[in-house]
Amino acid sequence: MATLLYRLGRGSMRRRRLVAAIWLVVLVGLGLAAATLRGPTASNFSMPGTESQRALDLLDEQFPAAAGATGTVAVKAPAPGQLGTPEGQAVIQSITQEATTVPGVLAAVDPFQVGSVSPDGQYALIQVQFSGGADQVTDEQREAYERLGADATAQGWQVAPGGEVLNSEPEVGSTEAIGVAVALIVLVVTFGSLVAAGMTMLNALIGVGVGMAGLFALSGAIELTSTAPILALMLGLAVGIDYSLFITSRYRQNLLEGIPADEAIGRAVGTAGSAVTFAGATVVIALAGLAVVNIPFLTVMGLAAAGTVTVAVLVAITLQPALLGFAGRRVLPRRLRSSVPVVLSADAATADGDGDETGPGEPSKPATTAGEDKSTFGFRWARLTTRFRIPVILVGLLGLGLLALPSSDMRLALPDAGTAPVGSAARVSNDLITEGFGPGFTGRLAVVVAGDDAAATSAAVPQVTALVQRTDNVLAVAPPQLSPDGRTALLGVIPQTGPTDPATETMVHDIRTSVGGIQGADVLLTGVTAIGIDISEKLSDALPIYLALVVGLSILLLMLVFRSVLVPVKAALGFLLTVAATFGITVAVFQQGHLADLVGLDTPGPLISFLPILLIGILFGLAMDYEVFLVSRMREDFVHGDTAQQATINGMGHGARVVTAAALIMTSVFGGFVFLDDPVIKSMGFALAIGVAIDAFVVRMTIVPAVMSLLGKVAWWLPRWLDRALPNVDIEGEKLRAKLDDKVGVGA
Repeated sequence: MATLLYRLGRGSMRRRRLVAAIWLVVLVGLGLAAATLRGPTASNFSMPGTESQRALDLLDEQFPAAAGATGTVAVKAPAPGQLGTPEGQAVIQSITQEATTVPGVLAAVDPFQVGSVSPDGQYALIQVQFSGGADQVTDEQREAYERLGADATAQGWQVAPGGEVLNSEPEVGSTEAIGVAVALIVLVVTFGSLVAAGMTMLNALIGVGVGMAGLFALSGAIELTSTAPILALMLGLAVGIDYSLFITSRYRQNLLEGIPADEAIGRAVGTAGSAVTFAGATVVIALAGLAVVNIPFLTVMGLAAAGTVTVAVLVAITLQPALLGFAGRRVLPRRLRSSVPVVLSADAATADGDGDETGPGEPSKPATTAGEDKSTFGFRWARLTTRFRIPVILVGLLGLGLLALPSSDMRLALPDAGTAPVGSAARVSNDLITEGFGPGFTGRLAVVVAGDDAAATSAAVPQVTALVQRTDNVLAVAPPQLSPDGRTALLGVIPQTGPTDPATETMVHDIRTSVGGIQGADVLLTGVTAIGIDISEKLSDALPIYLALVVGLSILLLMLVFRSVLVPVKAALGFLLTVAATFGITVAVFQQGHLADLVGLDTPGPLISFLPILLIGILFGLAMDYEVFLVSRMREDFVHGDTAQQATINGMGHGARVVTAAALIMTSVFGGFVFLDDPVIKSMGFALAIGVAIDAFVVRMTIVPAVMSLLGKVAWWLPRWLDRALPNVDIEGEKLRAKLDDKVGVGA
């Protein structure tokens, strides 16, 4: 693979105008396709095979009028008892009538007819039924719905439209640009060159633009959840910058050794590019592997993010060499440019006039390698961690173990309006309903009773009603709504506790158990709360399977790369430490509320259901990035004769600076999404930022060298039969260097 990438890198540099033009055409073409073909994103989470989803499908087929999105308008009178006066009733009737005029609304229910009025006569709930699902409600319809009750509000009443109809796509604004700005600063500090930093960032942004444009172009044909583009943007930015950083760093190192430009680029892509390709492949495999849990919206999210990572890899190994060719020696700090000649090639210094190549008749200076500086922080840190390896390992394990403790209390749920940002329409409505009626009214359930005929349904409804009313934690059961043919009935169920309360989950299971024996009709429990419980349980069941798949995959892939048994096992255990500590910190902040103000979290609550499984997939790929970039150099030096101890120090010394920069960049990009108001995106950005920081700085750059030093040469043991069975992927470019050395020898 290294030899193939070496040729690709040299070819991209020599034909840089063509390569740049091709990527520009691709970017513009996909941009136009996205503008014309882009479809809406979905804010709902469907889960085929669950009881709640079967109930929704049945309603859509037999009772379509009740299958659309619902809204609840909470109304609060200026004073208690005012709803009992003629004036108060007139206000409620006016708002109810106004709701029926909103485009897309089938009906609005007068709260006095169904008893949706608080005992103190100050609060009322107006149920609004839309014809289409929440994803079919247009922005214009949503805005008209949110404007309900303007006249009443002017008279001192509080009118707060809410419900699932307010679900909308999270907005990506300027806050995440903070992370990109920090990443650019890190690049400038790392490279000491504005050109190198700007070019690396430009390359990453082009990759993100291509990936996101392609994703939106497909959104007209594929249903994307609203979080899928955000996740794709997060990963596309982070890995795009990091992959370009790795290749640029190796190219600069080659230039400083006096290697001609095309050869320097070829070797950079052949070595660092091999690691980038492998690292990107692990991320893609982990994300695409989300399909094995058979959850459609999670599969789409994984594939969308995998697509942007794939584009980032392709851009890094093709467009980056082209841009490096345009930049010439300007990728180096100004103080080093004059001392290092940049020639197009060793035998054709003037073949192309681009960049800062030497002029006609100017011979290139012989390649020289400067003395290696082993006083840098990377070497000092490596010597420190290997010298005190036992205390370092113990402190690292103890610290990460303590951070992981809160994860034992982790609870998963779909987000509800109670955790929406304070001041948002959904949160205002939720708080008003809770204030006037209790938390159970914010998480209504629906029991669907479907018989073979109207008589069977009519006979089953009283039985179902009686059983549900006797269930613990049930506050009330609303009278049934019947479909036009009488075959399907819909009963509203109001729990005493809120949607994410553990008692509500217990109640859902109890209801399903109690009505399971009803004869002559299918009885299914659904509603937003039930859907969230079903999804959370299915994701929880899939989590151990996916974790085992990812850990097994990491061991196999790293065994191919490092030709070792213990190194992959050590890497997998380190990954588990990272995941456990990340879960613990995220639970402590977002669920338990510790330091929640620092991340702008208004209300702590359960973690979003898909966060753990998504976090495992993403962190797996990113953890393997740092493992490969650090440990591959250790293996390279060990194979070439260094002691295991010295090889560990050399690997850390050479890789610490670039891995530190890469981790800071990823942490900054992910951290930029913490500033968004949406609590789901906020928790995703926070967890990924914390996970990357822990894995890079604690696990890979501290515990790993200590463990490698402790294992010594045993770390590189591989049974002969397994060595023969495993293909040699040559990530470090060992065969490439041998081939190039032979070529130089022949040429001499």
